[in-house]
Amino acid sequence: MTSLDHAAASWTPRLHAVLRIVLAILFIAHGMVKLFAFPEGALPGQVPLFSLFGIAGLLELFGGAAILLGVFTRPVACLLSGQMAVAYFMVHAPQGFYPVLNGGELAIIYCFAFLYLSAAGAGPWSIDARLRA
Repeated sequence: MTSLDHAAASWTPRLHAVLRIVLAILFIAHGMVKLFAFPEGALPGQVPLFSLFGIAGLLELFGGAAILLGVFTRPVACLLSGQMAVAYFMVHAPQGFYPVLNGGELAIIYCFAFLYLSAAGAGPWSIDARLRA
């Protein structure tokens, strides 16, 4: 094993946790827009709570918080992956085939990043890791 391989192996779990944390912070921002219209001017803005967008906002805010903390990561990430797949096929795919034209790239990226977390778990810096110890 080369020193580069050793360094990569030692950093992999930490970067896994960093990926989870950054992903969650960005995802929470989408829920903040839908539920609180924050930051002002971001689309779609505040939506009715008991609508599909409102429920999506709740999942994004609270599911994102669970992912951020690394608690119940696998089941929450699985749920959020499904949410993003539904979002893609309900909102973006009807606008055209190509994701770069229908605006669905972010939904696809979130879908597969959460699918990865549902299989890989939260990583070392998480409540899930503390509960296992």
